[in-house]
Amino acid sequence: MERHLVLLRLSGRTGHDLTLAERLATSLRELIVSTTRASAADRARVRAAVHYFVLRRESRSDRLPARSLTADQRVVNEIARALGRDDLVVQSLAA
Repeated sequence: MERHLVLLRLSGRTGHDLTLAERLATSLRELIVSTTRASAADRARVRAAVHYFVLRRESRSDRLPARSLTADQRVVNEIARALGRDDLVVQSLAA
């Protein structure tokens, strides 16, 4: 996850995109810590959210669609809510 944030910074992302990515990573880190003693199913949910976050966002071919950080936000927030961690829901940034 840290490597992904570094790559986003190096790609020239700034402003809202970078801020949102950093907030999502913070939320995911907290979810990882809070589920270390949780059920295997809950840990798998968090693992899936982390994988979703770090997968390529920009398409390099016609076969892979580009995905926005807003899609990542939706997934992370769904997992946080499902685990009863509304405190880790990442709110939308003001435009």
